[in-house]
Amino acid sequence: MLGNVISVEENTVLVQLTIDLSTTPNLLNMYVVLEDKDKLCVGEITDIKDGKANIHLVGEMINGNFVSGVNRKPTFSSVVKLISREKIPLIISIASYLEKRDLYLGESPIYPGVKIYTNINDLFNAHFSVFGNSGSGKSCSIARILQNLLVKKEPVPYKASIFIFDAYGEYHSAFKNIDQASPYIHFKAYTTNLNSTDENVELIKIPLWLLGVDDLALLLGVESPAQLPIIEKALKLVTIFGREEEEVIKHKNDIIARALLDILASGNPPAQIRDQIMSVLSSYNTKELNLETPIYQPGYVRPLKQCLLIDGSGKIRDMELLTTFMSTFLDDHLELHMPDQTFKYQLQDLKVALDFALISEGSLKSEKVYDFANILRVRLNSLVNGEYAQYFDYPEFVTKEQYIKRLMTVNGNQKAQIINFNINYVDDRFAKNLTKIYSKLLFDYAKDISLSRTFPFHIILEEAHRYVQSDRDIEILGYNIFERITKEGRKYGVIIGLVSQRPSELSETALSQCANFLILKMLHPKDVSYIKEMVPNVTEEIIRKIRMLQPGTCIAFGQAFKVPVVIKFDMPNPEPTSSSCDISQSWFVDVLQNENHM
Repeated sequence: MLGNVISVEENTVLVQLTIDLSTTPNLLNMYVVLEDKDKLCVGEITDIKDGKANIHLVGEMINGNFVSGVNRKPTFSSVVKLISREKIPLIISIASYLEKRDLYLGESPIYPGVKIYTNINDLFNAHFSVFGNSGSGKSCSIARILQNLLVKKEPVPYKASIFIFDAYGEYHSAFKNIDQASPYIHFKAYTTNLNSTDENVELIKIPLWLLGVDDLALLLGVESPAQLPIIEKALKLVTIFGREEEEVIKHKNDIIARALLDILASGNPPAQIRDQIMSVLSSYNTKELNLETPIYQPGYVRPLKQCLLIDGSGKIRDMELLTTFMSTFLDDHLELHMPDQTFKYQLQDLKVALDFALISEGSLKSEKVYDFANILRVRLNSLVNGEYAQYFDYPEFVTKEQYIKRLMTVNGNQKAQIINFNINYVDDRFAKNLTKIYSKLLFDYAKDISLSRTFPFHIILEEAHRYVQSDRDIEILGYNIFERITKEGRKYGVIIGLVSQRPSELSETALSQCANFLILKMLHPKDVSYIKEMVPNVTEEIIRKIRMLQPGTCIAFGQAFKVPVVIKFDMPNPEPTSSSCDISQSWFVDVLQNENHM
């Protein structure tokens, strides 16, 4: 017996210790049972001062099992005893380990040698967060957990599909040889490194025809919802312009003719009308409608450009003739539809379609409209002519289903369980767009398939604070894809893992939907305060522990854990390439032995 109960207040019991502390092992953070005749309350010793111990109540022992929460408080006559080591797993782990159902996480630093397991379903069927300062062990912890999962022998987690968006390219070394642990487990690596020579790593390539209005809005940095109809019009036009010339000629002629008719009817000075028509037809023309198109009149034929001449009175004499001629190209029966992902088109096709969309939306009639809409054209041109265009140069036509399956396939037909996207070689804005595009692609695909929850997708976002933010997506698109997934993804089997050193910069909506938390050492007051406010069941004791944790040690709590539990992870084998720079190794050299001092 440790002592006598002298105070019971809310979930805290104060005990006057009757043991000799100088001869007793450290009691802090150890579990005790407060035994009455008809109940057994369980608590954790959180503080010892002046011979008194503060015990935080965490649950009850009922019929030999631990149950979180306390319905009836202990009495002053309760017998206070340390819980035997054999029963500790009932509180911080699981009663009996089952290979298929349970997962080993690590050991208890409070009870050395006691292994901590959790139920796989409880841990992986809900969104989760992993937080910690730089160097606290986030990458190693994630790698160790996934290695523990994938090396299971009976049965093998063959249908696992875990997509890691790797901000620094750390995870490749941890999983590249995972097939050596099991011939049924495989790793698939993608990179944004345009100069990669590793034959086992594929360059990220996204079929452009699988992207919708919202995806293109992200790529082009749309700043207003009013720009979305232009992108939508471009996508409708690309269904025409992305195919053979003979199929598009009527549509091109119709759009150009309508734009020229608007110019002719604008009331602008003749010289301005002439210059605008010359400019349009120089940039946008077809074999039937261009500056050299012959216009027939009784007795003679002239090229169209000669009909733009200004006479001595300062007028375009053939305005009526040009208006009549342009009207012959109008076709009110032409219909445009959104792409149905059944044909291939490239960035150049989209560029042409956007150019025509700008014309049809009236950008030539208004400088304000032109400046507003031309931003999209400039940004698309930059994408088309820049190195990032290679990420959308998919070599052949594939459907969405085929593409998703290829993402998870290695060596022709073998299922990959870990799919790693190294996004270290692009800027933060483009990396953010890539993660959103892929996440939306997976989410939409999961919604479409009938057996979505039997084939779940897990999306792990390293440095999640860069991507999962309260940005302008809701204002522009009406939603944020990460917030939508965290709110709706579970019913479709799409689960997100947020890994971050700055939780205070994350979207509150996304964070509020997480059910499990693994928090490593954190010191920044803003982040610690944010965790306390946003994360459920965070006590002052947990906050104190967070500041004192060793690297590779976390406090885990949520639906997968009966109580907040401290876990010391084993080092992953092999490790991710996430270690800090060795300054002493880098700085100090034997200059007499090393001629190359630079």
